[in-house]
Amino acid sequence: MPDQLNSARVLIITSNAGVERDELLMPRDELRNRGAQVTHAAPKPDPVQTVRRDVDKDTVVPPDSSLDEVSENDFDMLVVPGGTVNADRLRVTERAVELAKQFVDAGKPIAAICHGPWLLVDAGLLPGKTLTSYFSLRTDITNAGGAWVDEASVQSPEDGWTLITSRNPGDLVDFVDAITQELVPAL
Repeated sequence: MPDQLNSARVLIITSNAGVERDELLMPRDELRNRGAQVTHAAPKPDPVQTVRRDVDKDTVVPPDSSLDEVSENDFDMLVVPGGTVNADRLRVTERAVELAKQFVDAGKPIAAICHGPWLLVDAGLLPGKTLTSYFSLRTDITNAGGAWVDEASVQSPEDGWTLITSRNPGDLVDFVDAITQELVPAL
């Protein structure tokens, strides 16, 4: 699939700590392999500490940019990896919430995996959407107006923008394939 996404521009946002390693690196690397231009932004330009299974520190990843240096206008899609600490920090980071709202206002897709939908809960973007996540977010999603389902990958195109969600690292292949399918028609 090289060059399948030749001109797609994808923004991945994380906090600077607690990001589930595979949920950041697999989509970033696979989308780049498929030809997308992928930018990883974090609140600070400092290295991002990834984890495995939420508790085991893993590799440190330098972001490409800070959240303040990126604009929705420069991207076709927003991707939000999980990791409990990552998602909890993003949901209270004003610039991350603002970016999610800007993508929706522009009718651009958002993809979130595992705990990533917490950002969308706090941004108030879930009413009318069907989505999945790590199972412990079910009540938060339902209380925020979303309809939670237990599926590997869910695409919800209602309200003029598409939301792509997956449950956990075991769903990454389906997650990246759904992102690719969403981006291909836009090119």
